Amino acid sequence: MSNSGHIAVDVGADEDRDLMPVSPPVPYVLSFTDLSYSVRKRQDGLRGCLPSRASNRLASSDAPPSNMKALLAGVSGEAREGELFAVMGASGSGKSTLVDALAGRVARGSLGGAVTLNGEPLQGRRLRAISAYVMQDDLLYPMLTVRETLLFAAEFRLSRALSPAAKRERVDALIGQLGLANAADTVIGDEGHRGVSGGERRRVSIGTDIIHDPILLFLDEPTSGLDSASAFMVVQVLRTIARSGSVVVMTIHQPSSRILGILGRLLLLSRGRTVYAGTPAGLKPFFSEFGTPIPDNENPAEFALDTIRELEGSSPDGAKPLADFNAGWQATQKLITTNNNNKRPPSPLTLEMAIAESVSRGKLVAGSGTGTAATSVPTYANPLPVEVWVLIKRSFTNTRRMPELFGLRLGTIMVTGLILATIFLHLDDTPKGVQERLGFFAMGMSTMFYVCADALPVFVQERHIYLRETAHNAYRRISYVLANAVVSFPPLVVLSLAFAVTTFFAVGLAGGGSSFLFFSLIILASLWAGSGFVTFLSAVVPHVMLGYTVVVAILAYFLLFSGFFINRDRIPDYWIWFHYMSLVKYPYQAVLQNEFSDAGRCFARGVEMFDGTPIAGMSEAVKMKVLHAIGNTLGTHMTAQTCVVTGADVLKQQAVTDLGKWMCLLVTAGFGFFFRALLYVVLLVGSKNKRK
Repeated sequence: MSNSGHIAVDVGADEDRDLMPVSPPVPYVLSFTDLSYSVRKRQDGLRGCLPSRASNRLASSDAPPSNMKALLAGVSGEAREGELFAVMGASGSGKSTLVDALAGRVARGSLGGAVTLNGEPLQGRRLRAISAYVMQDDLLYPMLTVRETLLFAAEFRLSRALSPAAKRERVDALIGQLGLANAADTVIGDEGHRGVSGGERRRVSIGTDIIHDPILLFLDEPTSGLDSASAFMVVQVLRTIARSGSVVVMTIHQPSSRILGILGRLLLLSRGRTVYAGTPAGLKPFFSEFGTPIPDNENPAEFALDTIRELEGSSPDGAKPLADFNAGWQATQKLITTNNNNKRPPSPLTLEMAIAESVSRGKLVAGSGTGTAATSVPTYANPLPVEVWVLIKRSFTNTRRMPELFGLRLGTIMVTGLILATIFLHLDDTPKGVQERLGFFAMGMSTMFYVCADALPVFVQERHIYLRETAHNAYRRISYVLANAVVSFPPLVVLSLAFAVTTFFAVGLAGGGSSFLFFSLIILASLWAGSGFVTFLSAVVPHVMLGYTVVVAILAYFLLFSGFFINRDRIPDYWIWFHYMSLVKYPYQAVLQNEFSDAGRCFARGVEMFDGTPIAGMSEAVKMKVLHAIGNTLGTHMTAQTCVVTGADVLKQQAVTDLGKWMCLLVTAGFGFFFRALLYVVLLVGSKNKRK
């Protein structure tokens, strides 16, 4: 887009520049009027639990209630296409809150005032389609290259009507615009993998959100954590984006003189109130008239922030005198500007006409080149199958380059299998062998769920990436859940086979090939259910360490009520519900039935029935006499080879006959689907990404 008609203002330029005739209207003007937003104050200790004492003083009708804190208090202004609009202020001044309000990240019922684009209210699908929001943190997949990261963003945000070649051209053009040509094929990197620099990483973050060439771009502290050179380069990129036909609004903490020189308009806040609104060049005359002139050798932005901090610390009203002075100064400047112009500036284009003009000049606007009305803006650029496929490709590409993660999981389960195999090596068919088999099955099945705890950090780490991408409808939530399930399944197959091969034959489990196949399937189902359960918890519990604590505790309860420590028929009625909720119950019961289902297999012959009783310590002759006495009582002849305990008897003793092994397999697999459905519900309900 041509840049003609725009005025570049440098810091220290003559203040008379502000009085020059107004340039022709730009297509986009983002206006906000009297924005107000308050939150309830946190009460410390018991004060939050006790009712507040009534006050005899009359409160002003304009003041917020005493238990409310105003984050924004009647903030107004406008940002125009072609210039950088920067919001400044100390920590807690309301910078991020204002940008969130403009970006639609504050719930509509909680925000007072109005936000319009070219005079039309800005909300809903249209806002999400034509805008982008860049968070302060760089939320990227570490093992993707810069080009791959932007290509995947293009596949999400650009319509499938565009050919792959057109999408690659858009990515190549964006790489050039962001100054990333030399790092295009370098991985992003993280703490364990060397990658791009901090400034390059920040520009990639910006690129992922502007791949669809948005009309509105909001950024929260884009220069935070960068050195001065990198910060200056980032702001230069943002100026280029603004000049290409976008409205760019950002927060910035303390810009250098060079950065201040390329900002178009400033809005300084103090405790939610506007204390200055104008060009960077206007800072010197503003503070000079206020009575605190800015020295010639000092950064005007630093001086302004220092002055605001001094006012905030010197009186309870904070910078209210400066805010009041600003209101009068702005009115005077507006009057002077009006008197020096022969005519009022023309109104901006209607929003429909402005969007149509942008599309005609190549701005992609949510990847759709057809229709500009709110009803014609597509909610998502691609259908669900395409979204799922792209998410799968991205996840596989990222994880494929970190084989150590899967290697660690495989090593863990192999070591666990080897330990169990050597402890329970070649179990015999005796009463002791039965007890040892029960211990092996309980330990083995519960281990499958504990091994799945490594899935906990996955969504915790991806949470903010997911929130950023779904905030502007890059893909559907169900697409993320489906892709997560598909990507997680193949490694589980390998892990289940590794554990089954390591333990089944070494322990001496019965049944041959069919029994081995079922044993492998129930391990796979257990891993599937466990990974679903842990992934669901990771969406509910936002912190990794807290998540591990919850997972370990719940899995311990599952094992306790599985039927190993106490049989189902011995569990109190008020706890039996937990028995049926236990994830360990069903695979444990399934492997028991798989092992002891052969009615002809004997696990106690003759005097072996006395093992574990006081008679076990007597001589063999005494045992035989007792055995004969029992036989005479029962009316049968019992010898040392008479089978007294079969596999069916073991199942009855353990009270695991309420469900068959195949039903237990289905229930276990069903738990995996159930928890992934719960994950979708949590994502649908709990990730609105808005302040209330």
